[in-house]
Amino acid sequence: MNPRTIPPRIHVLAKPTGSVCNLNCSYCFYLKKELLYPGSRFRMTDEVLENYICQLIQSHQADKVAVTWQGGEPTLMGVGFYRRAIELQEKYRRPGMTFENTMQTNGTLLNDEWCEFFRENDFLIGISIDGPRELHDAHRVDRRGTPTFDRVMMGLRLLQKHGIEYNVLVTVNRVNANHPLNVYRFLRDEAGTNWMQFIPAIERLSEGSVTPYQQGTTVSDRTVESEQWGNFLIAVFDEWVGRDVGKIFVQTFEAAVRNWLGMGSSGMCVFNPVCGQGLALEHNGDLYSCDHFVEPGYLLGNILQRHMINQVGSKQQRKFGRDKLDTLPRACRQCEVRFACHGECPKNRFLTTTDGESGLNYLCKGYKAFFNHIDKPLQIMAQLIRSGVPAAQVMQVLPQDYTEQAEVFFKVGRSESRVGASPWEPTTPEKP
Repeated sequence: MNPRTIPPRIHVLAKPTGSVCNLNCSYCFYLKKELLYPGSRFRMTDEVLENYICQLIQSHQADKVAVTWQGGEPTLMGVGFYRRAIELQEKYRRPGMTFENTMQTNGTLLNDEWCEFFRENDFLIGISIDGPRELHDAHRVDRRGTPTFDRVMMGLRLLQKHGIEYNVLVTVNRVNANHPLNVYRFLRDEAGTNWMQFIPAIERLSEGSVTPYQQGTTVSDRTVESEQWGNFLIAVFDEWVGRDVGKIFVQTFEAAVRNWLGMGSSGMCVFNPVCGQGLALEHNGDLYSCDHFVEPGYLLGNILQRHMINQVGSKQQRKFGRDKLDTLPRACRQCEVRFACHGECPKNRFLTTTDGESGLNYLCKGYKAFFNHIDKPLQIMAQLIRSGVPAAQVMQVLPQDYTEQAEVFFKVGRSESRVGASPWEPTTPEKP
């Protein structure tokens, strides 16, 4: 194995319960992954856990190791499972090595015991909330179809009570996408969070049915529409850049700033030129190329049979990562915002360009509108940062009534399709 094929740090999403979850969110793509493991108990054994921690450490050339827990719902394993994981980290750690344990949870099973454990071990918790009650409960229900908003908010308040570092993840679907300012202001003002992630809900259909694999060129009626997604990001950005820079952190905007600065990596794999360094580990030790490609064609192997480092550096995985760049359509290569987008995630590239070339991203129109819209304020922010001035000073450079203009823009943008219009210079982005 050529050591140059192994990145200094790798990122693995470990799924100790596989796809098993106590909720039944209608847009969740991962619930159907249980079909891959018929008859399984969907619980990671101690053997798999120890091999995972040991191999993850051995695969790192850097001294900082990210240990990421996801699902399904990872809290179904119980606190004891994660106490064991911490013991194993201490058992195998090298001198000077530190760990960043993170967990993505729906928050409904959190209690004081969980939060005390998180606090003791410095966990970063991601909690899923889709906005205020009526928007959250539209899709995030339990196995009985019961709304979950109150239980999720109880979990969030426990995290806040115990002083645990957390962020909020919002799945933007066809319902809440029409209410971007309601979602953003709820998270900021009522939920009290200062770090947000927005991810688009995209369900592909094959022969009229939602498929557990990346197949089909049509989408479900829960899927956010491309222009909807662009409008959502634009409205939130305009509110943020007018009053919240330096106080509220939105992952997509942080990544955009890094790209406008030409930093080489956006911090988000979807906006980087190549991928392949974010893998997924199933409950039985199966390692897949990516969380969004947990399917037979992207299975690299099992860590009980083949060391993780050999799978990460394999020709198959290197090709998977490079394909993101190599399969970029000509229209994307010539696009003025390619530097900010790089074709986004390969899982969403299932449309064709106007020239008939395959591989166009389903969200292209929305992203193009968004990136064109934010160009001028981000140029200002990049210039401030390069001059050693805090990026928050952009709020003093922009018009004082910018937030009000943003609200007007969103209303007009939806009714008159003025996607991409800017308070500085109205533009109409080209069609993809």
